[in-house]
Amino acid sequence: MAKQLKKKIDQTTEEKIKIAARKLFTRKGFAAVKTRDIAEEAGINLALLNYYFRSKEKLFKLIMEESFLQFVKGIAEQFNDENTNIDEKIEKLVESYIDLFSQYPDLPLFILSELREHPDAFSSRLDAVTGISQSVFVKQIREAMKNGVYPEMHTFHFLANMMSLIVFPFIGSPMLMKITDISVKQYQEMIQERKIMIPIWIKAMLKSNAYKLIK
Repeated sequence: MAKQLKKKIDQTTEEKIKIAARKLFTRKGFAAVKTRDIAEEAGINLALLNYYFRSKEKLFKLIMEESFLQFVKGIAEQFNDENTNIDEKIEKLVESYIDLFSQYPDLPLFILSELREHPDAFSSRLDAVTGISQSVFVKQIREAMKNGVYPEMHTFHFLANMMSLIVFPFIGSPMLMKITDISVKQYQEMIQERKIMIPIWIKAMLKSNAYKLIK
């Protein structure tokens, strides 16, 4: 009984810490948050925070992993929705990713770091959750190419272009804001505009004959 009570208390305390950390990382970003801030937000002392999570880095990694994997489970449903066509899937995917990265601005860099340091493990976990390579979405695209709706193109180019258009403006936001001389508010407005623009560009790319020119 005592062990069960301790386990319940541990789980409750860990959850309080994660909720507080997620809130602060989202609001301030990783660099600006101190472990003391997280402890105060969670209503616990710093020693207790350090007991459960040895470092801010470890806690940040856990928060980002949980947030991203929870998100991709939802994305997997969109990838495998039999009732939506290619255009609808592209629009939903772009909107979902932009909303996620707007909520967690540090997430794109975290994903890139994990892909660089643990490429096989991270990619395997991602594909295990989404099943991208065997998804309805990819099958629809391949079928459309086979039927002549779109020119033949390797799915690598399609996925690389779509992810680049979505992710880079978040990774390169400081540089982009500086060289285009825009404010944070203007940047955020333009990111929202990309929810409409990116699907238009992706659909145009699918219909392009560019891939044939290099074959």
